[in-house]
Amino acid sequence: MRITGTGHASMLIETAAGTILTDPWVNPAYFASWFPFPDNSQLDWKALGRTDFLYVSHLHRDHFDADNLRENISKDTTVLLPEYPTSELEDELRELGFHKFIRSKNEEVFEIGEGVKVMIQALTSPTDGPIGDSSLWVEDADGTRLLNQNDARPTDLTTFLQHGPLHAHLLQFSGAIWYPMVYEIPDKAKEAFGKQKRERQFDRSLRYIDDAKADWVFPIAGPPCFLDPDLYRFNDVFDDPGNIFPDQQVYVDWLETQGKENNVVLMPGTVVDLDHTGRIETKHPVEDVREWFDKKADHLKAFQERELDRLAEIKASWSHPEIEVLPTLRERIQPLMEESNLIAQGVGGPVRFDLTADDSDEIVESVLFDFLEKVIVPDDGRKVRYRFRTERRLIQHLLHIEEPDWVNSLFLSCRFTAARIGQYNEFIYVFFKCLSRERLQYAEGWYEEQAPDEENITMQGHTFQRRCPHLKADLSVFGKIEGSTLTCQMHGWQWNLTNGKCITSAGHPLRVVEEEAEAHS
Repeated sequence: MRITGTGHASMLIETAAGTILTDPWVNPAYFASWFPFPDNSQLDWKALGRTDFLYVSHLHRDHFDADNLRENISKDTTVLLPEYPTSELEDELRELGFHKFIRSKNEEVFEIGEGVKVMIQALTSPTDGPIGDSSLWVEDADGTRLLNQNDARPTDLTTFLQHGPLHAHLLQFSGAIWYPMVYEIPDKAKEAFGKQKRERQFDRSLRYIDDAKADWVFPIAGPPCFLDPDLYRFNDVFDDPGNIFPDQQVYVDWLETQGKENNVVLMPGTVVDLDHTGRIETKHPVEDVREWFDKKADHLKAFQERELDRLAEIKASWSHPEIEVLPTLRERIQPLMEESNLIAQGVGGPVRFDLTADDSDEIVESVLFDFLEKVIVPDDGRKVRYRFRTERRLIQHLLHIEEPDWVNSLFLSCRFTAARIGQYNEFIYVFFKCLSRERLQYAEGWYEEQAPDEENITMQGHTFQRRCPHLKADLSVFGKIEGSTLTCQMHGWQWNLTNGKCITSAGHPLRVVEEEAEAHS
């Protein structure tokens, strides 16, 4: 099997049945905030696009690059399609001209030719991307096995490991979120929260690596880089221990401190040949990878210079003064609020958007999303649980393009600030990523179907439910106890083991079994 790195979560996998191109992202995403790093625009995307198979893991725009798919990827390629609860991914690919699909069955192995086997695991919680996330498992004709986990977070890897040992494991390690950078909190607190998140994302990926026990590990799917001067501070080049976007070399160095030395940095243009015996040959496009990353700041500045004109052009496209925000929100979004039941209850209060003038902190309009009354109204001064501040033109642009997912557009752009009273509330973000009837109804149904988990485990003298109340991760694997606090390392959520209360978010209590009751059960 040969793997050619093509940037971020993208790679070309050469098998006996032909080539598989995954997640071919090259153009800026999320309001031109994210760019692939290292720069992969110099690759021959026309040649890469003559692939036999295409796999797009999910609809996040750092995986689904519509412009690259439209302009460079052959429409006669066969798409390996995850089994998602909605047809959005297939619909968008068909709109781009793709017409050959293999619709996989979730977690079922199928052949694509010449003895090459493939399996796709689709994750379908409303919190897994806009409509889900997925991982790709490939077994070549000679038995070489690869798991492209990208940025999916399965509760365990049993589905993949039952088919034999892995020889290549590709997974996310860096941040892909706006927390804590955008929160209006003191810098010291922001640094502390960022440091904690950085450690957790490293620990989570290490847990997957330990479970997979693959011959070789490839850190992928991050980090992005930020070339807009307004966002450049988010790049990890300022010796900030709280930066959540460490690069591949930083992570590989950390892995080595954990006793893991079987790691390969997959740069754009890196070619890796490996087989089922663990043999590997690697050829990089640069002479010394470590030296290249040592000059990261220089590479970023040169990349920024090349993109500044395009950034200005993209920003100019966001202006839509003809769109009146409040009436349009009432027309398009308020009916979804009215249909929402469990999500609206989960939000449990008003959320305010303060909208500013272009490139300014001056608030020119404030809009209140009242999830109790299920109406959108001008701000009337009442206390809110969540407050977001962003440029009005960004909201106007979202309304102009009828974007159904503000989370994986506006929020991931980091072009906003936020403040909240109390704990993190996942229902707010679920609502703003479900701004279509199909998505909203699916999310409401998913929450409705969640059944209580009756299985208990005991760890360090504490007995509690085995499955995480957040996204059902196995706490016997991902749980970590310090004092009376339980942390699920899957997403960093925490609970007080004395009463089961969730420390991280409103709701989501943990069922805790009192010691005396357990003794008599």
